Amino acid sequence: MDKGKISVIMAVFNCADTIHQSIESIISQTYDNWEFIICDDCSTDNTLEIVREYEAKYPNKFKIIQNEKNSRLAFSLNHCLEYVNGEFVARMDGDDYVAPDRFEKQISFLMEHPDIHLVGSAMQSFDNNKLGRIITYKPFPEKEDLRKGPCFAHASILTYAYTYKETGGYTVSARTMRTQDYDLWFRFYAKGFKGANLDDPLYYYREDEYAYLRRKPKLYLWAVVTRFKGFRLLKFPLHYYVYTLTPIVGLVYNEMRKLKAKFTLKRKSK
Repeated sequence: MDKGKISVIMAVFNCADTIHQSIESIISQTYDNWEFIICDDCSTDNTLEIVREYEAKYPNKFKIIQNEKNSRLAFSLNHCLEYVNGEFVARMDGDDYVAPDRFEKQISFLMEHPDIHLVGSAMQSFDNNKLGRIITYKPFPEKEDLRKGPCFAHASILTYAYTYKETGGYTVSARTMRTQDYDLWFRFYAKGFKGANLDDPLYYYREDEYAYLRRKPKLYLWAVVTRFKGFRLLKFPLHYYVYTLTPIVGLVYNEMRKLKAKFTLKRKSK
């Protein structure tokens, strides 16, 4: 198999406590033709110092860049894409880790399926190195599947570099703050590209039990707009548009969870 280079792109912000495990899982890959492009989004801890140490140790493997101001995920990933040299691009997050054969399995899949342009995988949660639930995705999702939500685990994907160029990369906007990947998938399918998912949990994500407490209501409202724009782009039939309101249901559920959590904490404090 021709071992084309993989450009791994990762945006980091205050990941000092987790970044070592994340990076080491890439260094340990059985597929060794990769470069790692890391964008520090103006961390206030020593994340930048840590990643620069890796750059000094592996100068031919790591490229460390930094934003001039904190600009969030979409901007940071686009910044990484400016430095991509590989035929393929893979995503990675600074508080997760991956299986050692992740790249080998994903590259093999793409080589065996020339009609597929992107491959993701199942994900498994972990907390303090204890493995949790496994999330799987449809093996060969079609554009119609987007009506119910994203059909790939963003951080698990590996795709051809040209797909990012032809889709224009990530949309930098308040609207896509939590839906930058979902917005990308609409444009991905609009270009006629096809994707797939492996059943193996090749990506391990850190479970944040209280992440919902930090989610602002306006993000759910922006998600409605992202869905609406995506549905129009793919020319979905009118009866699909009921799914554009799905984030509102999520908002109501999330606010109820917040109230319950606050009530529980209040009772415990007495």
